[in-house]
Amino acid sequence: MKISDFDYELPKELIAQTPAAERDSCRLMVLDRAKGTIEHRHFYDILDYLNAGDCLVMNDSKVIPARLFGVKEGTGAAIEFLLSKHLKGDDWETLVRPGRRLKPGDRVRFGDSLTAEITGYGDSGTRIVRFEYDGIFMERLEELGKMPLPPYIEREATKEDKDTYQTVYAEVDGSVAAPTAGLHFTKELLKKAEEKGVRLAYVTLHVGIGTFRPVKCENVEDHEMHFEEYSISEETAETINETKARGGRIISVGTTSTRTMESAAVFTENGYRIAPGSGNTGIFIYPGYEWKIVDSLITNFHLPKSTLIMLVSALYDREKVLEAYQEAVAEKYRFFSYGDAMIII
Repeated sequence: MKISDFDYELPKELIAQTPAAERDSCRLMVLDRAKGTIEHRHFYDILDYLNAGDCLVMNDSKVIPARLFGVKEGTGAAIEFLLSKHLKGDDWETLVRPGRRLKPGDRVRFGDSLTAEITGYGDSGTRIVRFEYDGIFMERLEELGKMPLPPYIEREATKEDKDTYQTVYAEVDGSVAAPTAGLHFTKELLKKAEEKGVRLAYVTLHVGIGTFRPVKCENVEDHEMHFEEYSISEETAETINETKARGGRIISVGTTSTRTMESAAVFTENGYRIAPGSGNTGIFIYPGYEWKIVDSLITNFHLPKSTLIMLVSALYDREKVLEAYQEAVAEKYRFFSYGDAMIII
Protein backbone atom coordinates (compact mmCIF):
# COMPACT_ATOMS: atom_id res chain seq x y z
CA MET A 1 0.00 0.00 0.00
CA LYS A 2 1.47 3.33 -1.12
CA ILE A 3 1.00 6.77 0.41
CA SER A 4 0.13 7.96 -3.09
CA ASP A 5 -3.04 5.84 -2.73
CA PHE A 6 -4.26 8.50 -0.25
CA ASP A 7 -3.54 11.59 -2.32
CA TYR A 8 -6.04 14.09 -3.68
CA GLU A 9 -5.97 17.55 -5.24
CA LEU A 10 -6.89 20.38 -2.88
CA PRO A 11 -7.06 24.02 -3.99
CA LYS A 12 -5.26 26.18 -1.45
CA GLU A 13 -8.21 28.54 -1.14
CA LEU A 14 -10.28 25.75 0.47
CA ILE A 15 -7.96 25.54 3.49
CA ALA A 16 -9.89 27.33 6.25
CA GLN A 17 -7.96 30.18 7.83
CA THR A 18 -10.63 31.15 10.35
CA PRO A 19 -13.41 29.27 12.17
CA ALA A 20 -17.07 29.27 11.22
CA ALA A 21 -19.14 32.18 12.54
CA GLU A 22 -20.84 29.77 14.96
CA ARG A 23 -19.27 26.48 16.02
CA ASP A 24 -22.15 24.30 14.83
CA SER A 25 -22.91 26.28 11.65
CA CYS A 26 -20.23 24.60 9.55
CA ARG A 27 -21.18 22.13 6.83
CA LEU A 28 -21.51 18.42 7.55
CA MET A 29 -20.96 15.67 5.00
CA VAL A 30 -22.76 12.45 5.90
CA LEU A 31 -21.28 9.20 4.58
CA ASP A 32 -23.72 6.30 4.94
CA ARG A 33 -21.75 3.09 4.54
CA ALA A 34 -24.82 0.84 4.35
CA LYS A 35 -26.47 2.88 1.61
CA GLY A 36 -23.28 4.08 -0.06
CA THR A 37 -24.67 7.62 -0.12
CA ILE A 38 -23.44 11.14 0.58
CA GLU A 39 -25.60 13.86 2.12
CA HIS A 40 -24.79 17.53 2.61
CA ARG A 41 -26.07 19.03 5.86
CA HIS A 42 -24.93 21.41 8.60
CA PHE A 43 -23.30 20.37 11.85
CA TYR A 44 -26.31 21.39 13.91
CA ASP A 45 -28.13 18.54 12.08
CA ILE A 46 -25.82 16.00 13.73
CA LEU A 47 -28.60 14.99 16.13
CA ASP A 48 -30.46 13.42 13.19
CA TYR A 49 -27.70 10.79 13.06
CA LEU A 50 -27.43 10.07 16.79
CA ASN A 51 -29.74 7.57 18.46
CA ALA A 52 -30.81 7.00 22.04
CA GLY A 53 -28.40 4.47 23.50
CA ASP A 54 -25.43 5.66 21.46
CA CYS A 55 -22.32 7.01 23.16
CA LEU A 56 -20.38 10.06 21.96
CA VAL A 57 -16.72 9.79 22.99
CA MET A 58 -14.72 13.04 23.05
CA ASN A 59 -11.13 14.02 23.81
CA ASP A 60 -11.10 16.57 26.66
CA SER A 61 -7.42 17.52 26.27
CA LYS A 62 -6.89 21.28 26.41
CA VAL A 63 -4.61 23.13 24.01
CA ILE A 64 -1.93 25.10 25.79
CA PRO A 65 -0.53 28.39 24.39
CA ALA A 66 2.59 26.49 23.40
CA ARG A 67 4.23 29.01 21.04
CA LEU A 68 6.75 31.29 22.77
CA PHE A 69 8.87 34.11 21.38
CA GLY A 70 12.03 35.12 23.25
CA VAL A 71 15.64 36.20 22.96
CA LYS A 72 18.86 34.28 23.43
CA GLU A 73 20.84 35.53 26.41
CA GLY A 74 24.19 36.99 25.43
CA THR A 75 23.34 37.67 21.78
CA GLY A 76 19.77 39.00 21.78
CA ALA A 77 18.92 36.76 18.82
CA ALA A 78 15.17 36.22 18.28
CA ILE A 79 14.13 32.65 19.16
CA GLU A 80 10.81 30.83 18.72
CA PHE A 81 9.79 27.83 20.84
CA LEU A 82 6.97 25.39 20.14
CA LEU A 83 6.46 23.14 23.14
CA SER A 84 6.00 19.58 21.97
CA LYS A 85 5.79 17.27 24.96
CA HIS A 86 5.98 17.58 28.73
CA LEU A 87 8.66 15.21 29.99
CA LYS A 88 8.91 15.59 33.76
CA GLY A 89 9.03 18.44 36.24
CA ASP A 90 9.94 21.58 34.32
CA ASP A 91 11.48 19.70 31.37
CA TRP A 92 9.87 19.83 27.91
CA GLU A 93 10.72 18.55 24.46
CA THR A 94 10.57 21.60 22.23
CA LEU A 95 10.84 22.63 18.60
CA VAL A 96 13.15 25.63 18.32
CA ARG A 97 13.73 28.09 15.50
CA PRO A 98 16.37 28.77 14.34
CA GLY A 99 17.68 25.50 15.78
CA ARG A 100 21.29 26.01 14.72
CA ARG A 101 21.60 28.82 17.26
CA LEU A 102 20.74 26.72 20.29
CA LYS A 103 22.92 24.09 21.93
CA PRO A 104 23.05 22.64 25.46
CA GLY A 105 23.85 25.33 28.00
CA ASP A 106 22.24 28.17 26.03
CA ARG A 107 19.50 30.16 27.70
CA VAL A 108 16.46 31.92 26.28
CA ARG A 109 14.45 34.60 28.08
CA PHE A 110 10.75 35.20 27.58
CA GLY A 111 9.89 38.44 29.35
CA ASP A 112 10.90 38.93 32.98
CA SER A 113 9.19 35.91 34.49
CA LEU A 114 10.16 32.93 32.29
CA THR A 115 13.56 31.59 31.20
CA ALA A 116 14.55 28.33 29.50
CA GLU A 117 17.88 26.48 29.45
CA ILE A 118 18.73 24.03 26.69
CA THR A 119 19.73 20.80 28.44
CA GLY A 120 19.97 18.35 25.54
CA TYR A 121 18.81 17.17 22.15
CA GLY A 122 15.53 15.43 21.42
CA ASP A 123 14.19 13.56 18.41
CA SER A 124 13.99 14.99 14.89
CA GLY A 125 15.84 18.18 15.70
CA THR A 126 13.99 19.09 18.88
CA ARG A 127 15.66 20.32 22.08
CA ILE A 128 15.15 19.35 25.69
CA VAL A 129 14.61 22.50 27.72
CA ARG A 130 14.19 23.23 31.41
CA PHE A 131 12.07 26.21 32.39
CA GLU A 132 12.70 28.59 35.27
CA TYR A 133 9.83 30.87 36.22
CA ASP A 134 8.11 32.90 38.88
CA GLY A 135 4.90 31.49 40.33
CA ILE A 136 2.96 28.85 38.35
CA PHE A 137 4.22 27.67 34.96
CA MET A 138 0.82 27.50 33.23
CA GLU A 139 0.03 31.04 34.36
CA ARG A 140 3.29 32.24 32.80
CA LEU A 141 2.44 30.35 29.62
CA GLU A 142 -1.02 31.93 29.48
CA GLU A 143 0.59 35.37 29.81
CA LEU A 144 3.40 34.92 27.31
CA GLY A 145 2.41 32.15 24.91
CA LYS A 146 0.31 32.09 21.77
CA MET A 147 -1.98 29.34 20.53
CA PRO A 148 -0.06 26.91 18.28
CA LEU A 149 -2.12 27.17 15.13
CA PRO A 150 -1.22 24.57 12.47
CA PRO A 151 1.29 25.62 9.78
CA TYR A 152 -1.37 25.61 7.06
CA ILE A 153 -3.17 28.46 8.86
CA GLU A 154 -1.08 31.25 7.44
CA ARG A 155 -1.65 34.02 9.95
CA GLU A 156 -0.63 34.93 13.47
CA ALA A 157 -2.72 33.58 16.32
CA THR A 158 -5.05 36.15 17.90
CA LYS A 159 -6.64 36.37 21.32
CA GLU A 160 -9.85 35.01 19.76
CA ASP A 161 -8.04 31.77 18.87
CA LYS A 162 -7.62 31.02 22.58
CA ASP A 163 -11.36 30.38 22.56
CA THR A 164 -12.10 29.18 19.04
CA TYR A 165 -9.13 26.76 18.83
CA GLN A 166 -10.42 24.98 21.94
CA THR A 167 -13.36 22.62 22.42
CA VAL A 168 -16.11 23.70 24.82
CA TYR A 169 -15.38 20.64 26.96
CA ALA A 170 -11.57 20.98 27.15
CA GLU A 171 -10.38 20.25 30.69
CA VAL A 172 -6.89 18.76 30.88
CA ASP A 173 -3.88 20.90 29.85
CA GLY A 174 -1.43 19.23 27.51
CA SER A 175 -2.11 19.42 23.76
CA VAL A 176 -0.23 21.51 21.22
CA ALA A 177 -2.92 20.95 18.59
CA ALA A 178 -6.67 20.85 19.02
CA PRO A 179 -8.73 17.67 18.64
CA THR A 180 -10.49 19.56 15.88
CA ALA A 181 -13.56 17.39 15.25
CA GLY A 182 -14.82 18.53 18.64
CA LEU A 183 -14.56 22.23 17.78
CA HIS A 184 -18.01 22.06 16.13
CA PHE A 185 -19.90 21.10 19.28
CA THR A 186 -21.59 23.72 21.44
CA LYS A 187 -22.71 23.15 25.01
CA GLU A 188 -26.30 23.48 23.82
CA LEU A 189 -25.83 20.82 21.14
CA LEU A 190 -24.31 18.40 23.65
CA LYS A 191 -27.19 19.03 26.04
CA LYS A 192 -29.69 18.24 23.27
CA ALA A 193 -27.80 15.02 22.53
CA GLU A 194 -28.10 13.98 26.19
CA GLU A 195 -31.79 14.86 26.19
CA LYS A 196 -32.18 12.54 23.20
CA GLY A 197 -30.66 9.69 25.23
CA VAL A 198 -27.11 9.83 23.89
CA ARG A 199 -24.46 9.17 26.51
CA LEU A 200 -21.40 11.41 26.68
CA ALA A 201 -17.97 10.10 27.64
CA TYR A 202 -14.54 11.72 27.72
CA VAL A 203 -11.05 10.37 27.18
CA THR A 204 -7.80 12.34 27.28
CA LEU A 205 -5.08 12.19 24.64
CA HIS A 206 -2.56 15.00 24.48
CA VAL A 207 -1.92 15.86 20.82
CA GLY A 208 1.76 16.44 19.98
CA ILE A 209 3.51 18.12 17.08
CA GLY A 210 3.92 14.73 15.42
CA THR A 211 0.35 15.06 14.17
CA PHE A 212 1.64 17.50 11.53
CA ARG A 213 4.67 15.47 10.46
CA PRO A 214 4.27 14.06 6.96
CA VAL A 215 4.56 10.42 6.01
CA LYS A 216 7.95 10.29 4.27
CA CYS A 217 8.21 6.61 3.30
CA GLU A 218 6.48 5.42 0.15
CA ASN A 219 5.14 2.20 1.69
CA VAL A 220 2.45 2.92 4.28
CA GLU A 221 3.45 -0.09 6.38
CA ASP A 222 6.95 1.35 6.89
CA HIS A 223 5.71 4.52 8.64
CA GLU A 224 6.36 4.84 12.37
CA MET A 225 3.83 6.83 14.36
CA HIS A 226 4.75 9.30 17.10
CA PHE A 227 3.69 8.39 20.64
CA GLU A 228 1.11 10.36 22.59
CA GLU A 229 -0.06 10.11 26.20
CA TYR A 230 -3.64 9.08 26.94
CA SER A 231 -5.82 8.26 29.91
CA ILE A 232 -9.27 6.75 30.34
CA SER A 233 -11.16 6.93 33.63
CA GLU A 234 -13.05 4.00 35.11
CA GLU A 235 -16.29 5.92 34.61
CA THR A 236 -15.60 6.42 30.90
CA ALA A 237 -14.56 2.80 30.40
CA GLU A 238 -17.74 1.64 32.14
CA THR A 239 -19.91 3.93 30.00
CA ILE A 240 -18.34 2.70 26.76
CA ASN A 241 -18.47 -0.96 27.78
CA GLU A 242 -22.10 -0.72 28.89
CA THR A 243 -23.02 0.92 25.59
CA LYS A 244 -21.35 -1.86 23.62
CA ALA A 245 -23.00 -4.54 25.76
CA ARG A 246 -26.45 -3.03 25.17
CA GLY A 247 -25.95 -2.79 21.42
CA GLY A 248 -25.45 0.96 21.23
CA ARG A 249 -22.97 2.57 18.86
CA ILE A 250 -19.68 4.07 19.95
CA ILE A 251 -19.41 7.30 17.98
CA SER A 252 -15.92 8.70 18.20
CA VAL A 253 -15.47 12.46 17.97
CA GLY A 254 -12.19 12.77 16.13
CA THR A 255 -9.19 10.62 15.31
CA THR A 256 -7.55 11.20 18.71
CA SER A 257 -10.54 9.73 20.57
CA THR A 258 -10.49 6.88 18.06
CA ARG A 259 -6.81 6.08 18.59
CA THR A 260 -7.27 6.26 22.36
CA MET A 261 -10.13 3.78 22.45
CA GLU A 262 -8.60 1.36 19.99
CA SER A 263 -5.33 1.46 21.98
CA ALA A 264 -7.12 0.71 25.24
CA ALA A 265 -9.17 -2.21 23.86
CA VAL A 266 -8.65 -5.61 25.46
CA PHE A 267 -10.16 -8.92 24.40
CA THR A 268 -12.45 -10.63 26.91
CA GLU A 269 -14.85 -13.55 26.82
CA ASN A 270 -17.53 -10.99 25.94
CA GLY A 271 -15.55 -9.46 23.09
CA TYR A 272 -13.43 -6.33 23.07
CA ARG A 273 -13.84 -3.95 25.98
CA ILE A 274 -12.12 -0.76 27.15
CA ALA A 275 -9.59 -1.02 29.96
CA PRO A 276 -9.29 2.09 32.14
CA GLY A 277 -5.86 3.57 32.86
CA SER A 278 -3.07 5.61 31.33
CA GLY A 279 -0.46 4.89 28.71
CA ASN A 280 1.33 5.93 25.55
CA THR A 281 0.02 5.02 22.15
CA GLY A 282 1.71 4.88 18.79
CA ILE A 283 -1.13 2.98 17.14
CA PHE A 284 -1.23 3.35 13.36
CA ILE A 285 -4.65 2.66 11.83
CA TYR A 286 -4.86 2.17 8.07
CA PRO A 287 -6.95 -0.01 5.70
CA GLY A 288 -7.00 -3.62 6.81
CA TYR A 289 -7.17 -2.69 10.48
CA GLU A 290 -9.52 -4.82 12.65
CA TRP A 291 -11.79 -2.42 14.51
CA LYS A 292 -12.44 -3.26 18.15
CA ILE A 293 -14.48 -0.48 19.73
CA VAL A 294 -15.38 2.38 17.37
CA ASP A 295 -18.52 2.05 15.25
CA SER A 296 -18.88 5.53 13.79
CA LEU A 297 -16.70 8.62 13.40
CA ILE A 298 -17.14 12.38 13.39
CA THR A 299 -14.09 14.02 11.88
CA ASN A 300 -12.77 16.94 9.83
CA PHE A 301 -11.26 16.74 6.35
CA HIS A 302 -7.59 15.79 6.52
CA LEU A 303 -4.37 16.49 4.62
CA PRO A 304 -3.54 14.46 1.51
CA LYS A 305 -1.34 11.41 2.17
CA SER A 306 -1.68 11.87 5.96
CA THR A 307 -2.07 9.14 8.58
CA LEU A 308 -5.45 10.69 9.44
CA ILE A 309 -6.97 10.15 6.01
CA MET A 310 -5.58 6.61 6.22
CA LEU A 311 -7.45 6.09 9.50
CA VAL A 312 -10.69 7.35 7.95
CA SER A 313 -10.13 5.02 4.99
CA ALA A 314 -9.76 2.10 7.39
CA LEU A 315 -13.28 2.72 8.71
CA TYR A 316 -14.79 2.99 5.23
CA ASP A 317 -13.65 2.05 1.74
CA ARG A 318 -10.56 3.98 0.60
CA GLU A 319 -11.98 4.73 -2.84
CA LYS A 320 -15.30 5.84 -1.36
CA VAL A 321 -13.48 8.18 1.02
CA LEU A 322 -11.46 9.71 -1.81
CA GLU A 323 -14.64 10.12 -3.86
CA ALA A 324 -16.19 11.93 -0.90
CA TYR A 325 -13.16 14.21 -0.67
CA GLN A 326 -13.41 14.97 -4.39
CA GLU A 327 -17.06 15.87 -3.91
CA ALA A 328 -16.14 18.06 -0.92
CA VAL A 329 -13.68 19.92 -3.16
CA ALA A 330 -16.31 20.31 -5.88
CA GLU A 331 -18.83 21.59 -3.31
CA LYS A 332 -16.21 23.95 -1.88
CA TYR A 333 -16.15 22.56 1.63
CA ARG A 334 -13.65 24.18 3.98
CA PHE A 335 -10.74 21.89 4.92
CA PHE A 336 -8.57 21.05 7.94
CA SER A 337 -8.63 22.35 11.52
CA TYR A 338 -11.03 25.27 11.18
CA GLY A 339 -12.93 23.63 8.34
CA ASP A 340 -16.09 21.60 7.88
CA ALA A 341 -16.97 18.17 9.25
CA MET A 342 -17.89 14.67 8.18
CA ILE A 343 -19.72 11.84 9.92
CA ILE A 344 -19.33 8.22 8.83
CA ILE A 345 -22.32 6.15 9.93
